Amino acid sequence: MVAAAIVAILGPFTLFAGVANAEDVSAAPSPGCAVAATTPGRTLEHFAADGRAGSYIRDIPAAPGPRPVVLDLHGYLEPAVIAHASSGFGDYGATQGFITVTPQLDEPGPPRWNFEPQSADMHWLAGLIDHVGATLCADTRRIFVAGLSMGAFTTSSLACHLSDRIAAIAPVAGVQDFPWCTTSRPVPVIAFHGTADPIVAYTGGSGPNARLLPSPDGTGSSVGTDRNGPTVNGPGPASVPESVAGWARRNGCGAVPDRQQIAPDVYRERYPCPAGTDVELYSVQGGGHVWPGDTVVPFPEVFVGSNTTSIDATQLIWDFFEAHPLPE
Repeated sequence: MVAAAIVAILGPFTLFAGVANAEDVSAAPSPGCAVAATTPGRTLEHFAADGRAGSYIRDIPAAPGPRPVVLDLHGYLEPAVIAHASSGFGDYGATQGFITVTPQLDEPGPPRWNFEPQSADMHWLAGLIDHVGATLCADTRRIFVAGLSMGAFTTSSLACHLSDRIAAIAPVAGVQDFPWCTTSRPVPVIAFHGTADPIVAYTGGSGPNARLLPSPDGTGSSVGTDRNGPTVNGPGPASVPESVAGWARRNGCGAVPDRQQIAPDVYRERYPCPAGTDVELYSVQGGGHVWPGDTVVPFPEVFVGSNTTSIDATQLIWDFFEAHPLPE
């Protein structure tokens, strides 16, 4: 199933007030806008920094620059090519006019991220954002990050590390409110999570199927421990609603969200936030550890749980990102 997917891809308070202000924020051209134009299309690029080396799938639209950038982060065990197929940001960006960057580190063991404060991985990702801005014509007021599972943990961490540079984030199946997190500005957040997620539990911590994930060296479970501690960094103990509420507090939003059923199996909570600092949570009732709306990658339901086609997370995320550039 994974092989088939790889072959297939070779896209006072006001509620949601950021929409009204987005068009008023002008583009901020990156240094790459001064270099020769880059041919639109999809390529595999390589990048090294801070003692780390990796690669990234780069999707460039035909639209003229400066263009927004979406950094799309894979989950644990999930290579970048699968994350790219699952989210569809590359293809969607070709129609909507944004650059997509889907990275992966080159290292022994399964694909993963170290999302701890000031880790080498965090510095590598920050350097990658610099590299993209230096080699492509990007809009530095419209740099966005999304990710699934461990990619969502890392997305949450990057928002803490680079709040002055990342305009908004979209953690899917793994939003985190780290106790160490401080930001220099409110970071808008749109989060998605299945209430029956068997890997990252909606109620907090790891779900029952997380123990089936192998450790990086393949000798045990990802949620096991050895003399050095847990084998893989996982989700914190807070529930998904608690983590989202933490971001709402950080952004100066009101405490009680507006809750609406937007599909038979989806509820949306929107916090009352100052203009341009919105926080939203989409809860998929009975949903699993998946990217909502994904119909490309056939993840085994017995392991990750069920998905929904009632919403398209990629489209909702981009609509949210478009409405939340960095303020001038």
